[in-house]
Formats: sequence, structure tokens, C-alpha cells
Amino acid sequence: MAEAGSFADRVKQQADIVRVIGEYVQLKKAGQNYRGLCPFHSEKSPSFNVHPTRQIYHCFGCGVGGDVFKFVMEMEKCPFPEAIRVVAEKCGIAVPAPRERSPEERRENQQRALIIEMHRVAQSFFTKNLENTAEGKVARAYLEDRGLTKAVIEQFGIGYAPSGGDILLRQLKTKYPDKLLVESGLISRDQNGNRLFDRFRRRITFPIANESGKIVAFGCRALGDDMPKYLNSPETPIYSKSNVLYHLDRAKDALRRSDFAILVEGYMDAIAVARAGISNVVASCGTALAEPQIKLLSRFTHRVIVNYDPDTAGQTATERGISLLLEQDFEVRVLALPGKADPDKFIREQGKDAYIKLLKESPPYVDYLIARARRMDLTTGEGKRNAVNFLLPYVQKIPNRLLRSEWATRIAQQLRLDEPVLRAEISKAAAERRDQIKLKPELIGRSAKPAERRIIRMLAEAESFRLELAYQINEAQLHVGLETEKILAALLAPVLAGEPVQATEIGARLDSTDRRILFEILFEDSNELTWEEAESCIEALKHRRAERELAEVQRGIEANPSGPDLRTLLERKQHLMKRLAASR
Repeated sequence: MAEAGSFADRVKQQADIVRVIGEYVQLKKAGQNYRGLCPFHSEKSPSFNVHPTRQIYHCFGCGVGGDVFKFVMEMEKCPFPEAIRVVAEKCGIAVPAPRERSPEERRENQQRALIIEMHRVAQSFFTKNLENTAEGKVARAYLEDRGLTKAVIEQFGIGYAPSGGDILLRQLKTKYPDKLLVESGLISRDQNGNRLFDRFRRRITFPIANESGKIVAFGCRALGDDMPKYLNSPETPIYSKSNVLYHLDRAKDALRRSDFAILVEGYMDAIAVARAGISNVVASCGTALAEPQIKLLSRFTHRVIVNYDPDTAGQTATERGISLLLEQDFEVRVLALPGKADPDKFIREQGKDAYIKLLKESPPYVDYLIARARRMDLTTGEGKRNAVNFLLPYVQKIPNRLLRSEWATRIAQQLRLDEPVLRAEISKAAAERRDQIKLKPELIGRSAKPAERRIIRMLAEAESFRLELAYQINEAQLHVGLETEKILAALLAPVLAGEPVQATEIGARLDSTDRRILFEILFEDSNELTWEEAESCIEALKHRRAERELAEVQRGIEANPSGPDLRTLLERKQHLMKRLAASR
């Protein structure tokens, strides 16, 4: 029996029984479970079943069954302590040096059991205070204002810690020694070490349970202006925040049924999503997502939709979480709610149907990251290199080579980079295990396309028709948004003014990168410049502008605008697609 808070209990929580047994038995998915030929008796039809949610196995042929430790004990013919070590090593968990349990360790196990008992007492105390006191009435009003009904409050065990400094202490002190009270995290000691007092005061309490449903900690929100706004239990003998996911004890079955998890930041977000009828939601309790939490989640699914708060801290947490999830081979999508709303606020204001719709349309993580990269300064080579370096560590974690190639194409298109150069650099960085490219800024995505190069040459040299060419480009603003926009603008000005085009004067007004491109073009060998070619180049620029506009329209559609706006965008999309088809 793995005692709560013990090393065996931690191993059991993080172990994936399907993965462990899969090393001994060839398992195949069968509904929500896995099935294979029993290793304990001879059979031709598989009757050996593994239940990933309950983390148990059972053979309906010979009747054997148990947990992951029992299976390893039977297969390896080893005692329980050795089975713990074997499972831990298979799951990458550091195993402490083996030694016999000392009297002190036995006392620690007894203390863990008492601390769990203390948390049950505290939970009952908090819920009664919410229901039966004047302070609790104020807290209930706050919760009701946040949309929580009495049934929801009871379902999630929400309570209230009163403002008095020692009310819970007085209840616990009669049964538990002072040292254990402090170790439980429920009671604190003042700086002088003389006085004990309740850790949680004038706060709404959210019980935090481990995977088996035992309450091991509390997350508490200040009811007034007290700081900090949120105060959680400290690390204790039964609670380590990096090993617990809020709501996992209730979400386990739903995670297996749906085969994906919604990952949010806080208690209220998880409760709001669960109230919307989406039970497969877990929260990282407002702390940075940790590797043990991901390994715990991987026992139930390898698909996650990250829906953290949209503020700066939330974006940073999202990006860090994506990286950790990818390292554990998760399929990751990201839901960034509009209006900078967190899940709780969005569902209260827009309704659960609107949330579910956005959830279904949440983009793969690379699309989310590309959108983040597009907010960077992409007007310079240095800026584009920074954007690629922001994306590169994530792209390198894509295990499938073909998928990685597809994302490289999308990044090149979205950031307007030179695709062959980008592919070469990604491959080189991957081979050298670098998470940054070494490409010089002026070389990334700054080589002018053929049509642009010919137009630059024409504006500089085709005296017979360059005025008409400049007029058409300027009238339709075809140069806006191009890599060579600044070069073309510098050439258009003197041509439209009827002034001579002096390459050295124009070059002097450009930055070093654009000046290099200008003179590179002017020194190229050139065929005869004709108006027919000029018209062809103009059509090429119109086609490229339509493609850019279509991409912008598509992003507008994916942002889920209101009905009239959506119809306008769809009509515009249809028009652009017809125009592009006609110009091919």
C-alpha cells in the first residue's frame, strides 16, 4: 500500500500503467481501455485488460489483477520496495538510496496521515463557516456575483476562512501538537516564534485534492483588499505544488473519454469550464506548469488545449508550457480568448456555447506562436531574425519531419521570409542542436522578388516609360508592404516629380540593407526593358497584394467576428479568390 505523500505514492501518481505494462505486453486500444494477451497464462484471444484511468489491470481469463506495482512484482518476481524502484526508473523518477525504514520514518508516515486528517477537519470547518456565519454570507454573495450557485459551491467544496486569527487553531490544538500544526501548512507561527495563528484568514477557500481525491492543500482568495490576492498552502509532507493538478481527481474519466485536456491557470477558471459542461479541465493552480504535472497528465491523454490568461504573464506561461508539453510528446493547441478575457470572465459574459465554439476552433500551437511572432518588428532583417529565433525552439520539437517542413513553409509565408534560406537554417540548427539561427540579418527574407527587381531597374533606367510605370504603382500603392517598399518609394519620388534618378543620392537615403539590394540590382546583367514586361510585373504585384489581403481576411475570419462583420469578410474572401483564380 502506497501511503499518502510517500515516495511510493508519488511514483504511483506519476507512473503511466499503460506505458509500464506495454514494455512487457503488446497492448492495443480497446474503447477506453487497452487489451493484450495475458502474460500470466497461455491464451490465443486477448483477455488481459489495462484500465488507464483507474491505473489497474485485470485478466478475465485467469483472474489476476492489481496496480502497477503488483504487475511488476509478478513479472519481475520481486518484493514491493524493488517494484517501486523498477517503476520509478521506467518513469524517469530519481530513486532515493534504499534503506530500511527507521522509527523516525514510521513517525513521518504517521504524521502524514494525521496531516491529511487535519485537512479533512479544516475542510469541514471552512464549509460550515461559509454556510452558517455572517462573514460567510458576505463571501456567498461574492461567489453568487461570480455566477456560482449553491449547488456548484457544494460540488467544489468551496468554503470560507473567517477573519479571526485563531478560530481554526483552537479546533485543531486540542488534538494535534504545535509542531504538526505548523508542518500542516494550516497554521503559521509569528516571526518571534511565540504565537500560532491561522494561515488563512478572511479568505474564500478552494480545497486542492490529489489524484485519489484526498484534500492535501488549499488555495485561498482574499475577500477584501488583503494581499496577496491569492494565498496557497506551502509545501508540506503531503503537498508539492508541482505534483498536483487542480480538478484532476474529478476530471480523470472525462480526460480518457475525450482524449484531450483543457489546461487553465486558476481555480475559478477550472470551475467555470467544468460548469460549462466540459469536465476534462485541469488547472496548474496559478503556478508555472512543471514537468511532474505534465507526466501526471500524460497518464490520461497526450493532447492539450492551453487556455491561460491573455495578459503578459499568461503569455509567458503559455509559451513555457508549450515547450514543456512538446518535450513530453504532447499534441498542443492554444486558445487565446478575445477581449483579453480569462475563461471564467469569458464564459460569464459570452456564455458556454461561445466558449465551446472557440475551443473547437483553437489553433495548433505553431499558429499561435506565429501570430505572436508577427507582432514583432518585421520591418528589418534583425527583427525577422529575432522572430525566427523566437519560433525555432518550438519548431525543432515537432517530431514529424514532414510536419516540421510544412510549418517551415507556413512560417516563411507568414513572416515573408526566403523559404529556402529558412529551411536550410532550421536544418542546420537542428543538426547542431542550436535553438537560434546564425544567419546575418541582412540575408534573411530581404532578397527582392524578380518582379520587384525588374521594376526597380525600370524606374532607374527606362526613361521612355518609367513615369507611366511610377504613376500606376503609386496610384494603386502596389509597393506598400513589399520587402523593397523603401527602395521603391525612394525611386518613385523623383520619377513622379520629373527629376533625374541619381542612384547615389537615392542610396544615401536608404539603410545599409536596402542600399545593398539597390546597387546589387543595378549592377545585374539586364535584358532590354520593355513596357510589356512592365505590365507583366504590375500584374504580378497585384496578384501578390491580393494574396496578402486574402491572408489578412482569413485571419479576420478565424478571429470569430460578429455576424455582419463575418458576412463581409466571407464575401471579400470569395471575391479575392475569384480574382486570384482569374489571374493564374
